[in-house]
Amino acid sequence: MIIVMMPVCSRRSRRRAVGALLRVIAWAGAAGTLVPDGAAAQTDYYNTDAGRPIRIEDAYPVERRAFEVQLAPLSLERGRGGRYHWGLEPELAYGVLPRTHIEIGVPVAYRDGGSGATTAGLAGIDVSLFHNLNTETAIPAFAIALGALLPAGHLGPERAHGSAKAIVTRTFRWARLHVNGEYTVGDEPSDSESEALSRWMTGVAIDRTVPLSSFLVTGELYAEQPAADGAEVRWNTGVGVRYQLSPRFNVDAGLGRRFTGEDQSWRATFGTAFAFGLPWYP
Repeated sequence: MIIVMMPVCSRRSRRRAVGALLRVIAWAGAAGTLVPDGAAAQTDYYNTDAGRPIRIEDAYPVERRAFEVQLAPLSLERGRGGRYHWGLEPELAYGVLPRTHIEIGVPVAYRDGGSGATTAGLAGIDVSLFHNLNTETAIPAFAIALGALLPAGHLGPERAHGSAKAIVTRTFRWARLHVNGEYTVGDEPSDSESEALSRWMTGVAIDRTVPLSSFLVTGELYAEQPAADGAEVRWNTGVGVRYQLSPRFNVDAGLGRRFTGEDQSWRATFGTAFAFGLPWYP
């Protein structure tokens, strides 16, 4: 059994978090009622990844011997004082074993420091191993993901940071429900690193697919503790859509809001992905 601990926070923050969760559930549920039911075939648009378009992901990997290239996952965040931070992280995933894939990402960041000061460059190398423990039957699907952010580039971390994530997915007739819990190990990061790293993250998401139209709508609510000691817990919410243009190609877009913490901000994401197999494998 996986137990996800929710953070202790102020009464006002709890009320705002619960209200945001109810709005997310109502939004996703209402969107689902506007579309017809259909066969829930496992296709690429149905297999969500962290950041495409929301932070919470499902418990399913890339298929064995298949590649998935995330061509241009772009994120934009507007923070305190109207400062804009851009991010671009091309990724390549490969289904190396049954229910298992490996992934490597190359994050590039653009940060507005205010007063005309900006920095841009490589923000590390992101590697991960994802394994699905079981196919969903009478019990939910469970998965684990082990990752590491490696030092690379002048915006990358000074030392490697490892993380472990537990993922649960449960499918209902009306929607799918996902729960994620992640913890990052290592020493307290420097000021330049702490902005992008969280000590822990836990959250839920709900999505509704439209199989005959290859369309998915989703919403999330999650909390994260910045890696810097003593930092305030940050609550976030977001919504997103994914659409499969062809059996191999899909696009996604999302909108999110951090509504507690020192740096409350808006963020937007856009991404594309292309899946393919090697020609000598059937």
